[in-house]
Amino acid sequence: MSDYFVHESAYVDQPAEIGSGTKIWHFCHVSKGAKIGRDCSLGQNVYVGSRVEIGNNCKIQNNVSIYDLVTLEDNVFCGPSMVFTNDMNPRAAFPKGGKWIPTLVKTGASLGANCTIVCGYTIGKHAFVAAGSVARFDVPDYAIVAGVPAKIIGWMCECGGRLDFGKATECACGSCQRKYQKKSDNLVEKL
Repeated sequence: MSDYFVHESAYVDQPAEIGSGTKIWHFCHVSKGAKIGRDCSLGQNVYVGSRVEIGNNCKIQNNVSIYDLVTLEDNVFCGPSMVFTNDMNPRAAFPKGGKWIPTLVKTGASLGANCTIVCGYTIGKHAFVAAGSVARFDVPDYAIVAGVPAKIIGWMCECGGRLDFGKATECACGSCQRKYQKKSDNLVEKL
């Protein structure tokens, strides 16, 4: 008996590594070789490729496909129907033979519903990609990005509270009082 849950309509190709407490819901497909951490939730119709690594406590909502060479660190949230890519110029007649481009989503990042993460970039720690956005650059830690193409529109605490620097270089989160310092227009660090 396993210490994780797989719905009877889901497929998990073996061998795959799945951590304790993880739940894999209706119509999911986890490919052979995939690595999924502890206490994750894969909503309905999630696909996980064979060269994917998912950390602990990740929440992957319905209709998300995580293709080969995407890595999610711990506590990542993937909103419904958001999209990862792993090829910059796909052609059906000229397959790449598994030579995909890796993507990294760091600890605590949130990817909103229907956003697209273009391959080859890193989404920083506790960053927030707004619903419907297209991220085609490295997103800094704690940044809020929105739009097509996405642009930095603000900063977010790791708890999810919005940071308001105003004209100052330091601020505290209004929700949890964690403190941050703005080093430049593209760099915020937790104090």
